[in-house]
Amino acid sequence: GVYWVDSQQKRYVPVKGDHVIGIVTAKSGDIFKVDVGGSEPASLSYLAFEGATKRNRPNVQVGDLIYGQFVVANKDMEPEMVCIDSCGRASGMGVIGQDGLLFKVTLGLIRKLLAPDCEILQEVGKLYPLEIVFGMNGRIWVKAKTIQQTLILANILEACEHMTADQRKQIFSRLAES
Repeated sequence: GVYWVDSQQKRYVPVKGDHVIGIVTAKSGDIFKVDVGGSEPASLSYLAFEGATKRNRPNVQVGDLIYGQFVVANKDMEPEMVCIDSCGRASGMGVIGQDGLLFKVTLGLIRKLLAPDCEILQEVGKLYPLEIVFGMNGRIWVKAKTIQQTLILANILEACEHMTADQRKQIFSRLAES
């Protein structure tokens, strides 16, 4: 079994196998530097994408959002990311669409939202059709049909951390009526 000690961590510490959302900050040769919110940027090879070869490079620009996984993460080495699983498939990883909203929450809220019995996501899914990506580094990317719906969803997810179950039910019922 795995146990978590919940604390109000501000800085993310990279862990091997974690899925994170990063921002491409630099392109140097065959490597992208990706800000993941840790003490140093992660490196991401252009070959770490599905279908990438020396001739077929992925279209990644500085400023793009990347959803990927750590393959190297320890205190003595620079973290290294990939956007493919062990079978070479993207499995949802790669460059995230431009027209969503990226925001930061606490690491504790991410763990709560990713728990298998989380009723918050079920309720949010009933409100509006949406796309959502969670990074274990405390970043959430969300996109709904309109900008207003996207902002409402972001505000709900941020506020849910400090609400009781009854308060959440009241908020969701009020939003469902409107």
